[in-house]
Amino acid sequence: MRVEVWSDIICPWCGLGLHRLRAALARFEHAADVQIVHHSFQLDERAPAGQTETVRAMLGKKGLADAQIDAVTARVAQLAEAEGLAPYRVLDNRVGNTSLAHELAAWASEQGRGPETWDLLFETYFGEATSVFEIEPLVALATKLGLDPDAAREALTSRRYAERVKADAREAQQLGANGVPFFVIDRQVAVGGAQPADVLLQALRQAWSAQERA
Repeated sequence: MRVEVWSDIICPWCGLGLHRLRAALARFEHAADVQIVHHSFQLDERAPAGQTETVRAMLGKKGLADAQIDAVTARVAQLAEAEGLAPYRVLDNRVGNTSLAHELAAWASEQGRGPETWDLLFETYFGEATSVFEIEPLVALATKLGLDPDAAREALTSRRYAERVKADAREAQQLGANGVPFFVIDRQVAVGGAQPADVLLQALRQAWSAQERA
């Protein structure tokens, strides 16, 4: 069974959503037969490349007052930490254009290291509040995964995966996504948002039952 996951690397609900999917799979009777496939969905592909700003500044531009920003970011951080993701830095972080990080993930997927790359990107960004926006830090992550740093650098500087990243987002929208995380199971069951593990487990079982009836 194929579980497709659309995410943005700097989306705090996406890191939590992937964690909840793993929790659901730990209870799913047929988890050994599940393949997780990651896809890209940038929340703001028009963000200026090479520039970052604080999470507070970004949310302030969207019209949120400081008290609202504190409440919104604290909520997801507390949920994540309560479910075993600690530390999970949301407010104390920076945001920017994630195109290069997504392109690294696309390249790494071709090397058979897609899931590990997404895990490391989330861990680096939310666990360490370390930049995932520039080429050299991303090359360092590729090296950490045992991938060829020169090949990673070439993939990023050539921008040859940029169209694939955009195509991922278009596909998600065609499937009904209007935000992330977005899960599609066997192209039969779709789940939007960082739903609790119980909801994701129910969706997995629903898709498996449909598969058996087919």
